[in-house]
Amino acid sequence: MADVAIVGAACRFPGAETLDEYWDLLNNAVEVATTTGLVRPSDEPRSSARGLSGRFLRDVEEFDADFFGIPPREAAAMDPRQRVVLELSWNLVESSGIDAGTLDGSRVGVFIGAMGDDYANMTRNGDAAVFDRYSHTGTSRGMIADRVSYFMRLRGPSLTVDCGQSSSLMAVHLACRSIASGESVLAIAGGVHLNLDSVAEDIESHFGGLSEQGRCFTFDSRADGYVRGEGAGLVLLKSLPDAIADGDDILAVVRGSAAGHGGEGQGGIAVPTVAGQIDVLRRAYQDARMDPRSAHYVELHGTGTKVGDPVEAAALGAVFGPRSADDPLLVGSVKTNIGHLLGAAGIAGLLKTVLAVRHRKIPASLNYREPRSEIDPDSLGLRVSDVSSVWADGAPRIAGVSSFGMGGSNCHVVLSSVDECEVAGSVREDSASDGVSAGVGSSVVPWVLSGKSGEALVAQANRLFGYVRDRPVLDVSDVAFSLVGRSVFEHRAVVVGGGRDELIRGLTGLVEGEPGRNVVHGRADSVGKTVFVFPGQGSQWVGMGVALLDGSPVFAGQMN
Repeated sequence: MADVAIVGAACRFPGAETLDEYWDLLNNAVEVATTTGLVRPSDEPRSSARGLSGRFLRDVEEFDADFFGIPPREAAAMDPRQRVVLELSWNLVESSGIDAGTLDGSRVGVFIGAMGDDYANMTRNGDAAVFDRYSHTGTSRGMIADRVSYFMRLRGPSLTVDCGQSSSLMAVHLACRSIASGESVLAIAGGVHLNLDSVAEDIESHFGGLSEQGRCFTFDSRADGYVRGEGAGLVLLKSLPDAIADGDDILAVVRGSAAGHGGEGQGGIAVPTVAGQIDVLRRAYQDARMDPRSAHYVELHGTGTKVGDPVEAAALGAVFGPRSADDPLLVGSVKTNIGHLLGAAGIAGLLKTVLAVRHRKIPASLNYREPRSEIDPDSLGLRVSDVSSVWADGAPRIAGVSSFGMGGSNCHVVLSSVDECEVAGSVREDSASDGVSAGVGSSVVPWVLSGKSGEALVAQANRLFGYVRDRPVLDVSDVAFSLVGRSVFEHRAVVVGGGRDELIRGLTGLVEGEPGRNVVHGRADSVGKTVFVFPGQGSQWVGMGVALLDGSPVFAGQMN
């Protein structure tokens, strides 16, 4: 497969509502606390009568329907997964420096992994009197992807993938294939999972996968299952040559991937097979044109179950070994931090690994003390990464991500850092400062803000204020460059300043309703044509601009 660049990422996970917060959680070895007896807000339609247990997102009932042009009744009928992915997709595109309006009509694919139907089941088991014309689309799993394609007017493939717990990583695999074939020029890929219905929790409990301790002990002797989690994560994909040519900030590169099925094994359809996992692992590194032993780290599926962990360990040992004692394959699982996100588990692991590659640091896998009796790490050439470690300077950063579905649908993705020779000096940060200074001069920087309402504009200013305040080393020109790349809405403001303090004072005034002299704000009038005024004195008014038309081919070309 041709190399595919990850040029953007966004997430909402337990304990981490942004990508920066996710890295902080991982880097600081935080285990999100398990909540027992959670009751979702009563205004969430047809919510479960009994409390839920697990690790949860905040405020899944909240949704900015006006921003997306969705009527209140339709918004209320929508599966919250549709709403979360819609908002996160917008976040993803904007954080990647792309004006979403420029994607209108383009071949951008949307591939979203999701399993289960909590909201649909609660709706169907609820009061039939609340059904309306929006109930059908609101409870359709396929609409999770289609909402994004519809709102952004995208023309690429749009599909929701369900192959069990491997759904979101499989969505990334399929998206990479779409990019490599030329079917999509960009792709939004990832997954979402929300725990809304206590009946689904009861079913999982009877299945036997849940930990009675409420923690995940991947590969550890204490392992007795997983704790339920929820969340969503997305990546923005583009062919590596295009990403380099466009000067994109490349977070990591997908060098190869493979998908397959475990085949029939002993114990039934929900029992994984070593042979099936070996096959997928080998084909993934063949696709990446790499020796598996060049990988330094693998993000495990790592559920902490008595059956799954030994199978996964055996497959890894067969493919990545033999290895010397001083160069074992490091392994770990983000499920020890945030729980098992089921259909979104793979994207949680992928984003952890992307951040590890990006920051040159492998976070610790938690809750590991000693291996379970069926796993011999030394003979398999494995070592659980129970303490954080760093990649050596100059060493290629190569890692794998595994995700396995309970029905046998398996996937593995091979990631690496981008080679500096591949980029050949094309770095977006350099062009960022050039782009701003070319427009406004090196001494003055504009921060451009907009929203669909006055309240949204103030909220945007407040968020920017908090972001800049907490990051004192940010370059104000880089902030300006990123803001200019966003979509522009009706209510607008520009904060102008010669330095960080002046810009922050301008933001503060805008938030408090007392904008200073360095703030221009108002409401754009979308009616009518643009008028250029060339002011003069008296008789000079007549014919103003004619000399510019004659003397500037660029100006003349724009006017024509």
